[in-house]
Order: sequence, then structure tokens, then C-alpha cells
Amino acid sequence: MIQQSQASTTRQRKIDKSELIKDVEQYPDAYQKERAERFGVCQKAIWQALKKLGLTYKKNSTSSESRRKRPAGISTKKTTV
Repeated sequence: MIQQSQASTTRQRKIDKSELIKDVEQYPDAYQKERAERFGVCQKAIWQALKKLGLTYKKNSTSSESRRKRPAGISTKKTTV
């Protein structure tokens, strides 16, 4: 059999890198699943693209503090006597 040599070409990607960066800037706390729905791809494709771009997901410290549960033993209810 004779093999034909093919010129190497870059493959068309579904996710445009510049659009993904804009999406991350616009929605910094969005889940990968939400981004995947916006781009019409699976969550793993978003994960791989973010990994290639070197972007990591880090929660805002202020948002996570506001979601913390109150310490046990402290009640905010007022009691009347």
C-alpha cells in the first residue's frame, strides 16, 4: 500500500479562546457546566480549554464568607419574657 502524505493543518476548535476569556471575565463565578451550555460543548471541553489557557477557578473569599453557617450556640432569635 502506498501512503499519501498529508500536510499538517491545524484543526478548527469549537471553543474560541478569546471568547472563552471574555466569558470568564464576564462571569467569573460561573460553573463549567454553565459555560459549556453557552458554548454548545460538553463540560470536559471547557475544562480542557481552561487548563490549556492556564485559568484556574478560585472562589471569591467574600462570597464564601457570607455563606458560612453561624457558629452553634449563637441564636439570632429574640425571646420575650
